[in-house]
Parts: sequence; structure tokens; C-alpha cells
Amino acid sequence: MEGNIKDGTFFSPSKGDMTFSDLIKEIFDYISAKPEFFYDIVVGCDSPSTDKPFFPIAIVVLRTGAGGRFFLKKMHYPDAYLKRFMHINWKQRILQEVYLSCDLALLLRETLEKEFGQARPNFNYQFAYIHADVGEQGKTKEMVKEVIGLIRANGFEPRIKPESFAASVVADRYTK
Repeated sequence: MEGNIKDGTFFSPSKGDMTFSDLIKEIFDYISAKPEFFYDIVVGCDSPSTDKPFFPIAIVVLRTGAGGRFFLKKMHYPDAYLKRFMHINWKQRILQEVYLSCDLALLLRETLEKEFGQARPNFNYQFAYIHADVGEQGKTKEMVKEVIGLIRANGFEPRIKPESFAASVVADRYTK
């Protein structure tokens, strides 16, 4: 993969491109604006089945009962790895989506706990879920247990289709 998961830019439909530090500040500001609400922060990833794959990873911040915001990071394989990657099957691609989601979620949780803990300990939020683009229907059903185990092993609760909107709706929108 090109660079570290926090390197490069993240995209916000309302704010445009931003650095990881800007992303953390934006999440902090969004929650600070209405701290009386409960917030869910979730991560999910998808990928297109193309010859030049990339992985849009979505961070969704839900203000329970009052909308939300999302941010997106596109991870790309360098050209040197594309030939090798083209031979990876769909199962390995889904596992890569989950690995990337876990990697970003761990980094995000650690950073947010540090930032929120120092500045505003009374924020009412949870960062517990990773959304995976697998479900009990279709060809991905044989991977559900493996994906759930991987997500739980990283300290998060999994959500699969039809509840995995961060992966199967938000990130999926950016696979084109």
C-alpha cells in the first residue's frame, strides 16, 4: 500500500480534502457543536473488482437522531504490486478491506481517546463498530465467521449486511 493509513488526504463532502489532523479536528468540532447528543463512530471499507484496485475506507460519525458526517480515504496499491494483486481472489480482497478498516479504526480510536480525553471528557460517544461488506446471503456468507472473528480480535463489534452501511453504502459509492 502507498504510505501509512494516516498519510495523504481524507475527503469530506462538506469540507473537501483534509489531512488526518484536520479530520480529527473536524470530528472534535462536530461533536463539540452539540455535545448533548450521543455519537456513534464507525469505519467500513469496500473495493471495486477492477484491474487497478483501490480501497475506499469510510469513517461515519452519526449524531443519533440528527444526521451525521462521513469522511473517506482511498488506499491504492503501487503499480509494482498490481500484477501480484490481480491474482488475489475475492476472499482475499474482502479480508484486505477488513484489515484496512481495523487499521484505521485502531489509529482513529487511539487518537480520539487522546484528543477527547484531554479536552472534553464528557463527550457521549462510542467507537465500537466496524462495518464489513459481507452478509448471510450471496457468496460472502462463507466468510462471515472469519470476518466477525477478525473484527472482534481487534477490539471492535462487527456489523454485516444489511446493517453495514459504512461499507456497503458509503464506501461502495466511491468504488466507481
